[in-house]
Amino acid sequence: MNKTLLDTLNQTALMILRPLARTMIRNGVSCGNFEALVRKAYVDEAFRMGELNNTKTTVSSVSAQTGLSRKEVKRLRELIEIDPGQNDQKYNRATRVISGWTNHPDFLDEQGQPMPLTLNGDSENSAASFADLVKHFSGDITAKAMLDLLLNSNTAKLDGQTVKLLKQAYVPGNDSSEIALILGTDTAELIETISHNMTTESHEKRFQRKVSTHKLDRKSLQLFKQRCEDQAQTLLEELDQWLSEHETDDPKEAQYVSLGIYYYQPETEGNSNEQ
Repeated sequence: MNKTLLDTLNQTALMILRPLARTMIRNGVSCGNFEALVRKAYVDEAFRMGELNNTKTTVSSVSAQTGLSRKEVKRLRELIEIDPGQNDQKYNRATRVISGWTNHPDFLDEQGQPMPLTLNGDSENSAASFADLVKHFSGDITAKAMLDLLLNSNTAKLDGQTVKLLKQAYVPGNDSSEIALILGTDTAELIETISHNMTTESHEKRFQRKVSTHKLDRKSLQLFKQRCEDQAQTLLEELDQWLSEHETDDPKEAQYVSLGIYYYQPETEGNSNEQ
């Protein structure tokens, strides 16, 4: 590796690590704890890269790649890795429930808007209920657990025995563990996309773009934020409906995909609450 690329990667790593370190420090995670996670990630990815490239990977070869001792590589390899698919299960399931509520005709009124839903339905009324919605879209999460999730995040409200949708997107409320899971899954997907684009042919690169300026008039800041929210939400809802129409129940044919959009402005004195 040439020195210029190494220097650039070191600078890039620091840029990625600083906001992550800020989050870790704020939540009491020690530097030693974080260093252990880095070593674990190095070992796991070295083995994973070998599998993806169909090359023989051993404890000794990973030791040579990572600079860790063979004993340390073996120890870290044997540690149980947390499945990110289970970590963000509630987040994904809530998103799917809201998508069903806003797109599936059984849960829309005559104007195409999400209907208020009775909790468990009525034996004398064939209209779909909240329990039906959750059963259809949330997998094995119960209606009670999903209701609590949506109520706690102010995504829905309960009016007697009727559930009403307040927001057409699930964003966790003050549950820090939920936000932390999103930090992991969404950031990882963005970095994976950029990493893929660094090493693949131009016709196989994945979409990754942004717009920015250093000269936005502060008087237009709120206008730009609102414009971003409105247009991005519209696009995501359209794409989510398209995804719903092209899903398969065959696990052999199923493929995970995602598109993420984010808004950013630097934290400065006086606007730290804007993030």
